[in-house]
Amino acid sequence: MKDICLLLTISQRDDAQRFIHFFQEQGVAEVYSALCNGTARQKTLDLLGLEQTEKTIHFAVASRQKVQELLRGLRRYLHLDLPDRGIALSVPIQSMGGAAALQYFLEGQELTEKEESEMAPSYELIVVIAQRGYTDMVMDAAREAGASGGTTIHTKGTGGKNAEKFFGVSIAAEKEIVLIVAAAQSKTAIMKAVMQGAGMHTKAHALAFSLPVSETAGFQWEQDQPG
Repeated sequence: MKDICLLLTISQRDDAQRFIHFFQEQGVAEVYSALCNGTARQKTLDLLGLEQTEKTIHFAVASRQKVQELLRGLRRYLHLDLPDRGIALSVPIQSMGGAAALQYFLEGQELTEKEESEMAPSYELIVVIAQRGYTDMVMDAAREAGASGGTTIHTKGTGGKNAEKFFGVSIAAEKEIVLIVAAAQSKTAIMKAVMQGAGMHTKAHALAFSLPVSETAGFQWEQDQPG
């Protein structure tokens, strides 16, 4: 399999067009954007007089070599390593649906064969799917285990009957997907805390899984911040 990644970039909503313009200038064939929210504690929002922390998440498929170029550009031109400028991470793609899809996403990009590596990822992307309105319950549990924050995307699920079959509960279609980037050594503790504090036995009915992260930008300044 060629070395291909899904690049996720999360920016302040006011900066969304700047990020999209950057990707277009860098020759990325297709960028998908969606509105999302940060997961700052409600007490913090109340203190600052804010209703929510509005964000935009951008998805793009690129070769790993191109991802590394994009991350350098995001640091240099959009200052991703400064506070509140945004974050970026890439997740390895294991397979692509045919040559046409490969050409569509990666037109003009140089491809190399993936080199196998035994090096473990420094970060992992934890994906939590929960009932809408229970982000605070999920994040409170995650923070107790060391998570510093997350990003929420509002979605609609289609598997209500399947949930009743496996878990014996009726689950509404309105969902929130919470994305939490965590240090690899903290991933297990955070997922365990989320399942204990907001799992299927709670009103949040949360499910979680994790993905390896191969490249990041915008996290250096967070390492010295309190969780």
